[in-house]
Amino acid sequence: MNRAIRKGGPIKALGAMSGTSLDGVDAAVVETDGHQIIGFGPSGYRAYSEAERADLREALGQWHGPEVDKAAELVTFAHAEALSEFEEIDLIGFHGQTVAHEPHGRGTLQVGDGKGLAQALGVPVVWDFRSDDVAMGGEGAPLAPFFHFACAKWIGATQPLCFLNLGGVGNLTYADPGFDGPEAPGALLAFDTGPANAPVDDLMQARLGLPMDRDGAVARGGTVEMGALELFLAEPYFARMPPKSLDRNDFAEMIRLVKELSDADAVATLTGMCAAGVVQGMEHCPKPPSRLLVTGGGRHNPVLMEMLRVALDCPVEPVEAVGLDGDMLEAQAFAYLAVRVARGLPTSCPGTTGVKALVGGGVVSTVAG
Repeated sequence: MNRAIRKGGPIKALGAMSGTSLDGVDAAVVETDGHQIIGFGPSGYRAYSEAERADLREALGQWHGPEVDKAAELVTFAHAEALSEFEEIDLIGFHGQTVAHEPHGRGTLQVGDGKGLAQALGVPVVWDFRSDDVAMGGEGAPLAPFFHFACAKWIGATQPLCFLNLGGVGNLTYADPGFDGPEAPGALLAFDTGPANAPVDDLMQARLGLPMDRDGAVARGGTVEMGALELFLAEPYFARMPPKSLDRNDFAEMIRLVKELSDADAVATLTGMCAAGVVQGMEHCPKPPSRLLVTGGGRHNPVLMEMLRVALDCPVEPVEAVGLDGDMLEAQAFAYLAVRVARGLPTSCPGTTGVKALVGGGVVSTVAG
């Protein structure tokens, strides 16, 4: 590996994320020493086509087989296209595409060939971020909290605050910037709050042939069915103490709870379920957070954001309110984490994934190897 990466100064890392919403590849540059954020660089996006999204959906929930192999090839190709647009990069953080996640069972599977990417792009690649955490008893998710802590320091926060990512699944990070580092006991608490955009996207695709409820337009015309919402919140997952994590399809039965409802009422109810999971999750925060900063596609849904504002006692804002990029925050996170892995620093801890000890997960593939 490049000597500059091993040394302690800042380096320019490129992170890539393909999330559970299956919309495309986000790519973003972060300059960091693995502790502090020095600065943010350019970003890019490579959308998946309808056919590519269909191929990825075929692989969801599977651990092997031709569908998984096809998805892995697709993900590697799409990332090579997206990442080749960037220049003067020292290191790449490649998350891959999660197709199955069962941390206390069969493990976790993110498809995509990091070694092949390193060869194709001529840059060292850090990948397979989650397996070591799961092997040590952790949930393997969420992994962005260490970066969220660095973001809290970057924006000059002095009071505890929360970051909420609303992708296919919702995940929450409670960060207390009063601590020196993210690995300090009490500095972080993180977990998946429940399903977020995935059930809404799936229902919109199945009923209306649309990829999402853009701007909450369908939900705005509907009413939340409280009986279905109560059944949803009775799921055992919500009684578990964090850290805890979900697979994209763990709540597939949500669709069954709304199958008799009109399109508008069904989408409104699924949106209400996402918000209710977040509200329940916020009760686990060690201290009342000063604000909730929302990232991911869900922050573009005004109906969902209003549900959160009405239900919570703290300000609810998109991360753009503090100068961060909510479309690229997860890609930036894996740029940051790649530097930590390359320098032997932890990327998760008991408070973020429930892992038994500090762990820095990830495989480093150099250009030669």
